[in-house]
Amino acid sequence: MALSVARVRAGGKLALSIGSLFRYNLEMARKSIEVIPKKRGRPATGKDPLVAARLPPKMIASLDKWAKASSVSRSEAIRQLIERGLEK
Repeated sequence: MALSVARVRAGGKLALSIGSLFRYNLEMARKSIEVIPKKRGRPATGKDPLVAARLPPKMIASLDKWAKASSVSRSEAIRQLIERGLEK
């Protein structure tokens, strides 16, 4: 068994086996902090599922005009108009 010499603060020497030096490094590796991966993308802003639709430019202009007259956002205008259509 090979021995290595380590110096002590008081200037003395302490004989250590080579295995003890390697064991110290392995123990430090096990004590490292666990890394939590970051979540990708923008966080969800709403809780309701997203429903997308393609609308012609003229219909979007009419929708925006109705939304402005009603003082609501485009999304809210779409929700209100759909509710009105479903009530009939």
